[in-house]
Amino acid sequence: MQINSRNQSTASDPAHDIWKEQRHPLDRIFAPRSVAVIGATEREGSVGRTLLWNLIRNPFGGTVFPVNPQRRSVLGLKSYPDIASVPEVVDLAVIATPAAGVPQVIRECIAAGVKGAIIVSAGFKEIGAAGEALEQQVMAEARRGGMRIIGPNCLGVMNPVLGLNATFAGTIARPGNVAFISQSGALCTSILDWSLGENVGFSAFVSIGSMLDVGWGDLIEYFGDDPHTHSIVLYMESMGDARSFLSAARPVAIDKPIIILKVGRTAAAAQAAASHTGALTGSDDVLNAAFRRCGALRVHTISDLFDMAEILAKQPRPQGNRLSIVTNAGGPGAIATDALISDGGALADLAPETVQQLDEFLPPQWSHHNPIDILGDASSDRYAKTLEVVAPDPNSDGLLVILTPQAMTNPTQTAEKLKSYSKLGKPLLASWMGGVEVSAGTQILNQANIPTFPYPDTAVRLFNYMWRYTYNLRAIYETPSLSADSDLWSPDRSAAANILTSARKSDRTLLTEYESKQLLAAYGIPTIATSIATSDREAVEIADRLGYPVVLKLHSETITHKTDVGGVKLNLGDANAVISAFEAIAQRVRAIDPAAFLGVTVQPMVNLEGYELILGSSIDPQFGPVMLFGSGGQLVEVFQDRSLALPPLNTTLARRMMEQTRIYKALQGVRGRSAIDLVQLEQLLVRFSQLIVEQPQIAEIDINPLLVSPEGAIALDARVVLQTTENAISPAIRPYPTQYVQTWSTNGDRPITIRPIRPEDEPLMVLFHEELSEESVYLRYAHMVKLKHRIAHERLTRICFIDYDREMLLVADRQDPETSEHRILGVARLSKLHGTNEAEFALIVSDSYQQRGLGTELLRRLLQIGQEEKLQAIVGYILNSNYQMQSLCKKLGFELQPDRSEGMLKAVFVCY
Repeated sequence: MQINSRNQSTASDPAHDIWKEQRHPLDRIFAPRSVAVIGATEREGSVGRTLLWNLIRNPFGGTVFPVNPQRRSVLGLKSYPDIASVPEVVDLAVIATPAAGVPQVIRECIAAGVKGAIIVSAGFKEIGAAGEALEQQVMAEARRGGMRIIGPNCLGVMNPVLGLNATFAGTIARPGNVAFISQSGALCTSILDWSLGENVGFSAFVSIGSMLDVGWGDLIEYFGDDPHTHSIVLYMESMGDARSFLSAARPVAIDKPIIILKVGRTAAAAQAAASHTGALTGSDDVLNAAFRRCGALRVHTISDLFDMAEILAKQPRPQGNRLSIVTNAGGPGAIATDALISDGGALADLAPETVQQLDEFLPPQWSHHNPIDILGDASSDRYAKTLEVVAPDPNSDGLLVILTPQAMTNPTQTAEKLKSYSKLGKPLLASWMGGVEVSAGTQILNQANIPTFPYPDTAVRLFNYMWRYTYNLRAIYETPSLSADSDLWSPDRSAAANILTSARKSDRTLLTEYESKQLLAAYGIPTIATSIATSDREAVEIADRLGYPVVLKLHSETITHKTDVGGVKLNLGDANAVISAFEAIAQRVRAIDPAAFLGVTVQPMVNLEGYELILGSSIDPQFGPVMLFGSGGQLVEVFQDRSLALPPLNTTLARRMMEQTRIYKALQGVRGRSAIDLVQLEQLLVRFSQLIVEQPQIAEIDINPLLVSPEGAIALDARVVLQTTENAISPAIRPYPTQYVQTWSTNGDRPITIRPIRPEDEPLMVLFHEELSEESVYLRYAHMVKLKHRIAHERLTRICFIDYDREMLLVADRQDPETSEHRILGVARLSKLHGTNEAEFALIVSDSYQQRGLGTELLRRLLQIGQEEKLQAIVGYILNSNYQMQSLCKKLGFELQPDRSEGMLKAVFVCY
């Protein structure tokens, strides 16, 4: 029982196929059949005149209608008093009227059936409360009519491929393959002017202003589907909808680089950006973590923005950070080395066979190491031969060739020799240093797709960007390990919820240390044995039972940092020491706040040799919970050795989080000390991330110190603060939907778990595809797909590493009770159609489990999920010959319709 899923790629002919069937609401804006300019005028220098002139002097194949109640014609075109008077339904309205009148204009557009609008007018939220009220009125009207809006306070949009210029810029951009999206209209015009001089082309040129409606996520998704767009370049002042951005960016980044220049790294810049866009700016470190998590590449200069788009279009991504440098001068090689290493890159260690081959033809004085200095008299043949030998070195991830114009070196001839090496399987960059003398060689290399730069440190900086981009993508799509106890362990969610609910009922936002450790224990995080004592006698009794030495800590519902008030006493060796410590803590705290002292906790003194770490989480206003990992202890703020990540994590992401800290090297073992159990620590981070996304009442949580040693890990202290409001900020990345995990059985068979897929399931998916018959494969895909393609990692990442906001893929998982091995018996997928509130489903069941009701159950659960996710409709495409699937769909309430694809039926289920 299989149903096939069709490819939803955009048609290749934009002027014809996009109009034939508009598949995405934003086509009304970027590929309109008709455009109305509301506020069109002939007044010289006005925005309304420039917009109209740009649309009619750059024919895009559609019709343009000026709207101006005061004029019968504008620039030779018949003018209409209002949008209702236009003789045909308009796809796109470009609005250049005063802000106060825009809500009424939108209302009239909705009545006339307009589905897309660009509001270039200023005077909205950037001016304060009055402008925000106008925006709310505009959006209320737009939602009522299903309209999508770019702006307000923007330059407009261009589609150079079609010839559409719906902006008030001076000219249209050249056609190309880069989608450029900016929040700053002024920067757009500067970039446009620069691009014309540099012959840089664009598939789209978009000024989005303050993102009242269409935001980053909408545009990344749209241009991710656009065949003319090879990379997406963003100038960002504010994030907007963080969840939408991350959800859209992650699947797109694996195919198309997303390169971001995000301003606001300093407090002053953040304030300037906020005043310009009317938006708040979050923590810059959190933004970096977010960009890493979705595979986007952040750069810090405008030149790097477009240099990276060029490099990633011309050269492959490096697999690591090791660079080989070939140079005819020592100084530039040293400059390149400094730039490389200071920013995290590494010099490639030349393999012995490489050195041996270089010795055979290079002068004896060559450097004999990397950088490979081939001396100032290097000829073009020497350059070419060196590159030929060094390129295949297995220790190298990329190459940089530096040339300085010395008397015996010919820059042009050398470039001619090197241009045949443009496709080495690893990136090749060049730095032809100089001016007029090297310009011809630079042009030759650039035309051969070898990016060339005037300075070697610039080239190295871009190489460092490249390997980080690879590193980030690999972290996202590397199959995580499945721990041995993953199937046996699950958190005690009810115990955790009871702890939090009890505190809230007591009107407390601070958990005691004892409660905090109970909360951690509910999620499988090891904690030290802790007991509460309300008197010195009780403290002694507990200490006698635990054994000395012990630790006493303040037990309080109001004081968060115990050390600051003298509330921690360590290494207490006998009963007298315990009594003295109890009295000292009580006296000190009662002097500060008599009600704060509720007793002490008594814990054994841990003397394990290990490292003190911190593991914590706090709420970011844009991204929700953010995790922190790093060096812990009392000097945590001093050392500032920490990394941030967005939960939830898997084991791969947990390891990447650790790798970003300096203490990670020590954790691997250093100076004769054994390495800690990094696999166990990975799993601890995964469970901690699960805790913070599943318990949204938590505002802050710290485990400090988390003591790790070769013997294990244990939380010595913990602090939990709850949110003060019920309106908790959701995680920016949707956690694993445990609510859709259920069991099912039929005909007395062993129970089967039907659950959403996980990244860890990739090996099981390989086995599943290996067992499918050719008939099952054909019915699923409507054509034969070879096994090697079905089980390719690149393909399975798109199946196993899904965003649960955009897709839901259920697997039927059966575990063998004797071997404990798992086997996937069926897969059912629900994928949202871009730009709509509909989803497409696909279904395939293992041959051995067909005709047993599993396919029916999987599809039934997909329909339930669609209704719970508030989808409007679910569709699927079935071969005319697949009678069994047609029967099933009819039974579950689908309507079958003829499809324009030959040999197919379209199944439609209306959710509400």
